[in-house]
Amino acid sequence: MKVVFMSLTGQTRKFVNKLNMETIELTAENAFRTIAEPFIIVTPTYDKEVTDILVDFIETGQNRTFCKGVAGGGNLNFGKLFGFTAKDLARDYGIPLLHLFEFQGNEKDIQILKEKVTELG
Repeated sequence: MKVVFMSLTGQTRKFVNKLNMETIELTAENAFRTIAEPFIIVTPTYDKEVTDILVDFIETGQNRTFCKGVAGGGNLNFGKLFGFTAKDLARDYGIPLLHLFEFQGNEKDIQILKEKVTELG
């Protein structure tokens, strides 16, 4: 399964690289690309204006039908806002929230997300 992600500070990119899975990094320049195979999204926690790239991607072509889940990184100091971008995407698009991790995650976070992806098939 592919991992589609965006990373502004590099924390999410570092996490995704530890997964050893095929990845697509979204930017404003490629947000409207299509993908015709199952994928998950890994997102940092930022204001909606910043993460609209993810919405653009999900709503392009048939991408939404191939999105199998979302995971999110953030800072536990955000309190209730920790991982809100991933939570919002899961709610708004009816896709499973697979995992939340802090900063670039740790080995346990990698293990959990890989297990969740394996369960998805």
